[in-house]
Amino acid sequence: MSGTAPQPDLSRPAGAGKAPRQRPPLQGSLVLIALMLPALLLLAAVYLWPLLQVSWLSGQASSVLTGLEALPNGGANWRRLIGDARFWNDATFTLRFAAVSIALELLLGLAMALLLHRGGRWRGWLRAAVLLPWALPSTVLALGWRWIFNDPYGPLNALIQALGLPPYGFLSTPATTWLFVVLADVWKSTPFVALLLLAGLQSIPQELEESLRLEGASGLQILRRLTLPLLRPWIALALLFRLAQALGLFDLVQVLTRGGPAGSTESLALYAYLQAMRFLDFGYSATLVLATFLLLCGLTLAGWLLWRLGPGRRAELGR
Repeated sequence: MSGTAPQPDLSRPAGAGKAPRQRPPLQGSLVLIALMLPALLLLAAVYLWPLLQVSWLSGQASSVLTGLEALPNGGANWRRLIGDARFWNDATFTLRFAAVSIALELLLGLAMALLLHRGGRWRGWLRAAVLLPWALPSTVLALGWRWIFNDPYGPLNALIQALGLPPYGFLSTPATTWLFVVLADVWKSTPFVALLLLAGLQSIPQELEESLRLEGASGLQILRRLTLPLLRPWIALALLFRLAQALGLFDLVQVLTRGGPAGSTESLALYAYLQAMRFLDFGYSATLVLATFLLLCGLTLAGWLLWRLGPGRRAELGR
């Protein structure tokens, strides 16, 4: 029996056989909180503090009648809101505008994203051209559309009169003016939706589409069985962004129609602005802002519940 001591294996680095040292859960949580704290403080300063101020002001009477001094009014602003026919008219227009414009933007945005995804050698130029409407400020866009819809000197009415027809009041007909507001918004916001959906399309592995094509699936079948199910999170994200923007509609109608004709295109945001800046009724304006925020929260919650109980989720719960 030899008395030679075993030589260490120098080919393996020291500590190679040891398990990596893990950080305690509490220490990891503290590090995570410390990293997120600046962003959380910024969000609280930008969103939470103004929301608390608006919530407090909605329970006060603050107008020229009180000398712009905030005085508790026992919920009189909310009772006024419930009986305010103008509020319900504006809420109806805002919701109708949001529903129609978002539906059109999702459909057109999906078609545009599919086109850009297959753009070939012109893909870069197409993306730049598509984003131009979204890059324009809303006020500039609204002024452009106001000129196009002008009665009787706009280009559209000039074309109509060249065909021998009488000019049409695009922005002076209460029954149809909101449709042209929707058209202007769709033209501007569809590129934003297309950009989000394009990001979702680029995240789908090409191998999945190729395997379905090898199985003989058509383009429509690939869209229904693969593309749309995998795009659901991106569609939900676009829907959430556009819902918040549509319920806060202000600058487009302020420049394009000023809420007219006869208040038919007055949004909730424009109504709140007029109450604060024209009538100096800051308490009721804050109530309108908070009511719009609660409406957005309610619609978001309803959408989240529908998302959780979607077809895939219902099938999983059924099993």
